[in-house]
Amino acid sequence: MGGVVSAPKAPPPQMVLVPPLFDFPPLAARNRMLEPSYNLLFGKLALRSLFEDYFDAANHFSSILMLKPIDDRHVDLIATVSGPLDNKPDETIVGNALFRWKSDADDPHTFTDLYVSSSDPILLMRACAYYPRFGLGAFGIFPVLKKERVSAEDYGTMGLRYGTPNLSVGATFVPYTLGDDFPKSAWLVTKMGRLTAGVKYDPQFEKKDGAKYKNLKNWNGSIGYGLGSGSPLSPSFNFGLEYAQNSQFIASFFQHVVVQRKVNNPFEENEVIGITNYIDFGFELLTRMDDKKGTNNIQDSTFNIAASWQANKNILLKGKVGPLSSALSFSFKSWWKPSFSFSVSAIRDRAIGKTSFGFGLRVDNVREASYQRADPNFVMLTPSKAHLAEGIQWKSGKRPMMQSDVNSGNFDGVPRELRPLGKLL
Repeated sequence: MGGVVSAPKAPPPQMVLVPPLFDFPPLAARNRMLEPSYNLLFGKLALRSLFEDYFDAANHFSSILMLKPIDDRHVDLIATVSGPLDNKPDETIVGNALFRWKSDADDPHTFTDLYVSSSDPILLMRACAYYPRFGLGAFGIFPVLKKERVSAEDYGTMGLRYGTPNLSVGATFVPYTLGDDFPKSAWLVTKMGRLTAGVKYDPQFEKKDGAKYKNLKNWNGSIGYGLGSGSPLSPSFNFGLEYAQNSQFIASFFQHVVVQRKVNNPFEENEVIGITNYIDFGFELLTRMDDKKGTNNIQDSTFNIAASWQANKNILLKGKVGPLSSALSFSFKSWWKPSFSFSVSAIRDRAIGKTSFGFGLRVDNVREASYQRADPNFVMLTPSKAHLAEGIQWKSGKRPMMQSDVNSGNFDGVPRELRPLGKLL
C-alpha cells in the first residue's frame, strides 16, 4: 500500500509587530473631569505630555510609583518622590501620594481620591461624578488639612458640567461666595466636524467699569482644527489658535504619526518583517500683543519645539528646543508586571552655557500593556505585495477586525487602553 502524501503547510503570514505605547492614556487624562474642557482640548493635553513627560528637571531626580491591587481593580495608588541631586539648603525632597477609588473600574469619569503631601495642602480630597445618560457631572476639590487658609478658595472649590460629543459647558465656584467672585471660572466648547471652538472666563484680573466680566483680560478664546480619532493606533493632527488675557496670541500644533520600518533583529521569527513606530511632533509659539512697548527680549515672544520617537516597546527618545534651553531624554522601559522605566535627561541652559542632568524612575501597573510585542493574538498585517493575507488588518483576541473599522471610528475590538479618551468633550 502506498503512503499518504500530505499537502505542504502554508507558510505563516508575514507580520508587522505593534508594540504597546510607553504611556497611554497620559496621566493628565485621569483628571480631565476635574478641570475645564477648555484646558485639555485644542491639542493641549497632547502637547503637555510631549513637552513635560520624561523630561526631568536639571540636577533633580523624580520617582513615580503607580500600583493597584491584583484582586481589586476599583482602587489604585500613585506616589511620587522628587528632589535635588545635591544638598541645597533651599530645596527639600517632596513626597506625594494619591489614593483613588472608583465605583466602576472601567469608568474614568466617576471617582473619589485622597491626596496627601509633605507640602501644602497636606490633605486634599477630590470627588467627581458623571452621568453619561444625561450628560451631567459634578465635582469638588476640598483642602482638608492646610497650614494656612487665607482666601475663601482655601476652603474648597466645586463645579458643574454638561457634556456631549459636540458640546461642553460648565463652571466652577467657591461655596458661599457670590458677586464678582462668582463664578470662579466658566467655559463653553463646541465641536463642528473637524473644527473646535471655545471660550473660557477666568476672572484673575481687576474690575473694569464695575465688573470683572467687562475686563477682556479675564477672557480667553481658542479655535482648533483636528484630524484623527484620538487613538494612538491612528495618525492624528491638531492645529490651534488662542487669544488669551487680551495680550497673548498662542499658535500650536501637534501631530501623531504611525509609521512602519523593517526589523533587523535576529531574535525575531522569520515571519516578522517589520515593526510599528510612533513619532510625535509639537510646536507652540507665544507672542505678546498688548499696547505696551516691547523690549525685544525673550519674554515678548517665545516658542517651544519638541519631538519624540518610540523605536520599539522598550526605547523612547525625546527632544525639545526653546529660546532659553534645550533638552534630550532617553527612556528605557521593561514590560514586567508591574513595568519599570528609567529615564535620563540632559538639559542645556543657554543663559549660563551649562549642561545638567536629571533622572527619573517609574513603576506602573495602573496602565497595563494593551498587547505584547510577540503576541500572535494582536498583530498588524501591512497590505503590501509581501503579504499573503491582504484583507484582515488587525486581530484582537478571537474577533478579527478590519483596518477600515479603526478608520471609521469603531474601536469595539481594540483594547480599552488604546481607544480614544472619550466620546464627550
